[in-house]
Amino acid sequence: MNQTVSTILIQWYRSHGRDLPWRHTRDPYAIWLSEVILQQTRIAQGLSYWQRFMHHFPTVERLASATEDEVLLLWQGLGYYSRARHLHEAARQIVAKGGFPTTLREIKSLSGIGDYTAAAIASFAFGVDAAAVDGNVYRVLARVFGIDTPIDTSNGRHLIAALAQDLVPKGHADEFNQAIMDFGALQCTPRKARCETCPLLDRCVAAHDGRVEELPVKLKTTTIKERHFTYIFIRCKGQTAIHRRKAGDIWQGLWEPVLVEGTALPQWQGQWTLVCKEVKHQLTHRLIFADFYLFETDSRISLPADYIWIDEAAFNCYAHPQLVKNLVGHIHLHSPSL
Repeated sequence: MNQTVSTILIQWYRSHGRDLPWRHTRDPYAIWLSEVILQQTRIAQGLSYWQRFMHHFPTVERLASATEDEVLLLWQGLGYYSRARHLHEAARQIVAKGGFPTTLREIKSLSGIGDYTAAAIASFAFGVDAAAVDGNVYRVLARVFGIDTPIDTSNGRHLIAALAQDLVPKGHADEFNQAIMDFGALQCTPRKARCETCPLLDRCVAAHDGRVEELPVKLKTTTIKERHFTYIFIRCKGQTAIHRRKAGDIWQGLWEPVLVEGTALPQWQGQWTLVCKEVKHQLTHRLIFADFYLFETDSRISLPADYIWIDEAAFNCYAHPQLVKNLVGHIHLHSPSL
C-alpha cells in the first residue's frame, strides 16, 4: 500500500500543487529562507516577506553581514521573532563554514534548524532521500493509516516520522515532500477536509471509520496567559524615548515606548491623552490587553539607562512589535507628527 500512496500523492501534486518561486530553484539559501519564513506563517503572507528578503539579502553572505536591527526590521510583522534571530545567526555560521552544508547532520547543526527544516532543505536542494514531516504530514498520515497515537507525544512523532520515511520513493524525496505537504494544506485540511474528491478516499482508514475530524489526536492543550500592558508614547520637542526588549520574554530584541506592567502610571507633569484602551492582541501563549497613552512634555523625563531618545520621524526605522505598530498608528487621530 505504501508505494501506492506515494504514487497517488505525487500524481495529485503534479496536477494540483502550488506554483511557488522557491520550488524553481536548488539554491539552498532561497529554500532555507522560505522554510524559516513559512513556519507559523500563511503562504499568502510569507511570499511577500521571502521576496523582500531575497531582494535586500540576495545571498547568505549579505544576510550574514547585516545587523540584527536590519534583519528584525525587515521581519517586522511576521511574529515569532526568534526565527529571525536564528536565521541571522545561522547565516553567519554558514559563511564561517565556507558554504551551505549538504548533509542532514550538518544542516541540523545550524542555529534554529530542526528535523523538519533540515530534511526539507536536504531533499529540495541536495536530493537527499529524507522525509520532511510537518503538521500537514502528521494529519495526512494519521488519517490515511488510522493512527490514533497522539502526535504531540514522542511515540506519535516517531511513528509518523518512520512511516513518512518509508513512503519516500528513492530519488524523489523532493517531489514527495512537496506533494504530501500541499495535499495536507489543500485537500486533507484540518477542518472540512475534501474527502469527496480525495484520490486516497478508498485507502483512508479515517474516512472509512468516520473519524476524519477526530484525527490526528493531540493530548496537550495550550495554556494562554493574560497580560496587561500600558504603553506611554512620550512626545518631547519632536523626540520620543524607546528601549530594546531584553531576552527571556516575548519580542526579544524589538524596540518599544515606555512600558508599564503591573504598576500604576508614573506621576509625570505634562499633558496626558488616553489614545486607546484594552486593545486585544493574541499570541500563541499570551493574550495581551494594552492601554496606550500619549504624554506630551517640554522637558525630557528621567528614564532607565536602556532608553534612548530618537526623532519621532525615525520611529519606524526601529523594529517594533506589531502591537506597538498598531497602537502608534492611533496617534495620528490626535496628532500627525509621526
